[in-house]
Amino acid sequence: MVFEHFALNITDIHKRVDWFVTHLGLTVVVGQEKPPFMTFLADSTGRVMLELYQKPEEPLSNFEERHPATFHVAFVSDDAEADKQRLVAEGATLVEEVKREGLHLVMLRDPWGMPLQLCKRAKKF
Repeated sequence: MVFEHFALNITDIHKRVDWFVTHLGLTVVVGQEKPPFMTFLADSTGRVMLELYQKPEEPLSNFEERHPATFHVAFVSDDAEADKQRLVAEGATLVEEVKREGLHLVMLRDPWGMPLQLCKRAKKF
């Protein structure tokens, strides 16, 4: 099996897609113009995709109620400190940060509360 995508039912889909594209460098691969606005976002490799959609009749993901250890979306960062500062300036909030030799992990929440992790590892996966 090959991983295709991970999907989330969210609120404020258009604002969130714009934020992810503008500030996380994701690219819209497919964007549906009508509800439920299924939008597939790819990372810079084009290999990993996140699907966001908005179906209010179904349970919406409420990230504020969950600890980031239960769910987060992680991104490789070559400069986690600079990316942290940039994303916080754009509405993200800092949750926690871990620095050890060769490792810098930054847990943030996007402006809607979704946990995002920045990962700088001495040895990339």
